[in-house]
Amino acid sequence: MFDQAKSAIKSITELGVALLALAIVASLLVGPTNMSFLGDVTGNITALVSSLGSAGLSGLIALGVVLWLFQK
Repeated sequence: MFDQAKSAIKSITELGVALLALAIVASLLVGPTNMSFLGDVTGNITALVSSLGSAGLSGLIALGVVLWLFQK
């Protein structure tokens, strides 16, 4: 049962990452103002990176944890 749940979560996460990549490419091609249903994806990612950078060591640790979770 746990293996099925882990497999489902992994599939959903992979789908989310693929949709994020699609939204980034589409936003770069047509601009964020023309993508009202997806929002400003590139702006949100820029703000996230900026907030992690201004958080110092805790932001670096949080980034490391997120990357570690995606590698599993």
